[in-house]
Amino acid sequence: MAVSFRRSGRGPGALLLHGIGSSSASFAPQLDALGDVLTMVAWNAPGYAGSPGPARSPGLDGYVEEAAGLLRAELGPGPAHVVGVSWGGVIALRMAATRPDLVRSLTVIGASLGSGTTPERAAQMRERPADLARLGPEGFARERGPRLLSPDARAELVETVVTTMAEAVRLPGYAAAAEAMASADLRGDLPRISAPALVLAGAEDTVTGPERAREIAAGIPGTALVTVPGAGHLANQERPAIVNAWLRAFTGIADRLGREAPDVSNERKEAS
Repeated sequence: MAVSFRRSGRGPGALLLHGIGSSSASFAPQLDALGDVLTMVAWNAPGYAGSPGPARSPGLDGYVEEAAGLLRAELGPGPAHVVGVSWGGVIALRMAATRPDLVRSLTVIGASLGSGTTPERAAQMRERPADLARLGPEGFARERGPRLLSPDARAELVETVVTTMAEAVRLPGYAAAAEAMASADLRGDLPRISAPALVLAGAEDTVTGPERAREIAAGIPGTALVTVPGAGHLANQERPAIVNAWLRAFTGIADRLGREAPDVSNERKEAS
C-alpha cells in the first residue's frame, strides 16, 4: 500500500511517525528546522490524511511493515533514524525491536508501551472510534485536541492541532489504528532494542506523562531520558526549539557512533 508523506532536507535519513490523531503536518517544526542535517520523510499512516487505509487493523506489526517499506523506498536500505510521537512512538519501538537492521537511532516522544498493557487502557482505546463516528472529525478534534497540549499553550497552536486532527482522522483508518494500539503490549520488547535511544516526555503531558517515559527508558539499556518543560503530549510541536536541539545532537552522535551515515537526500525527490 502506497502511503503519502512529506519529505524535506539533506543528509542522513530520518523517518518520522505521527500520533494516532495526527498526520505528517504535525512534524512541520522539524521539517522546517532540521533540513540542514537530516533527510526527513514524515509519513501519513495508512488511512490518514490521504493515505489509503486498511479495511481492518493490520496489527502493530502491519504498521511496522508499512513504515519499513516507506523507509526502504525513500531513504535507501537503512538504517535510518526513526522518530515517533505517541502512537508513532509505539510503532517505532516495535520497529527497533523487530527490525534492528533498519534503525540507526530511536527517538520517541510522548510514547507508551501500548494500550494493551492493562484491560482498562485497551477498553478506553477501543471506545475512541465510536466517539469519532458520533462526533465527526471536527467535533472529535475539538474535544480531544486541546488535551494534547499544556494549559498554557498558545491559542494558535491549539487551533493548529485541532485542524490537523480534523483533517487527518477518518474511519475506518482511525479504528484500525486504535485496535492496533489496544492490542499492543511492548513490555517484552524493550530488552531487544539495541539502537541508541532517546525518550522525551512533556512535563505537563496528561495523556501518557513522564511516568510512561520512565517505564520505556528503564527497559532499554543506555537510554537518554529527557523531560521537556512547559510541554504537554505533543512536545515536538509545543516546544520545538528544545526537541529540535535534542534531535540534532542525538542523531549526530548516533551517526558518529555508528558507521558513516550516507547522505540520502538524492534517493528520491517526489512524495507519493
